[in-house]
Order: sequence, then C-alpha cells, then structure tokens
Amino acid sequence: MRRHTSIEAEKVGFLLMASRYRFEWNERLGIRLPVMEREFEALSPTEQEDMLGQWEQIRGRIPDRIRELEQRINRKQEELGKESDFARSCALNSDIAELASRINDLQIWYRVNQELEVGRNGKSHQ
Repeated sequence: MRRHTSIEAEKVGFLLMASRYRFEWNERLGIRLPVMEREFEALSPTEQEDMLGQWEQIRGRIPDRIRELEQRINRKQEELGKESDFARSCALNSDIAELASRINDLQIWYRVNQELEVGRNGKSHQ
C-alpha cells in the first residue's frame, strides 16, 4: 500500500472542502455567489474560515458594483426624461426597475456575511 505525503493529504483535504461549497459567477449581479452543498454550520471551522475569507473578498466588491448599477440607472433616467415615445419610455422604466432589483439583491448579499458571523458566534452585532 502506498503512503500519501503530507502534500497529497492536503490536496485531498482541499478537494473535500472545495466539494462542500463553491462560488459561481452570477451574470445578473456581476459577482460570484456561494453555492453550498450543506449548511454552513455543518462545515468544519477551517472550512468556515476559508469560505468567509473568500466571501469577504467578493463582498468587498459589492459597493462598487452597486455604484456601477446606480450610474446606469441615472443615465437611463436622463434618457427617460427626454423620451417622448411611450413604448420606449416603458422599456426604459422596465430597465430601471431591473437595475434597481439587482441593487436590492446585492444589498441583501452584502448583509450575508453579517448573518453568518452572527450564526457562528451565537450573538448579534446590533
């Protein structure tokens, strides 16, 4: 029987951890979102820390993403203010509503880290 080196064991451990959660690109929101194979609490403390570290990096880009979407909304509102065609006005309103919905979803995702920390520590940061 072949013995595994510590590097091989680390690789196997990493593969096991990586299979319990991953981050997938969400085109609509323009960020990677967590995909969990099990509840966060079922992950080992090391896995939780690793996942939170990765999420914190992604989460840090959310305010910039929100600003980008707000700028797009502002441009569409300017366009709407000059638009006289009813059908085009409706399309612009629909676009603005979709962009606002994305901002709302990003704000919800931004708060996810706080909720994970509360659950992990058993207390609220309020």
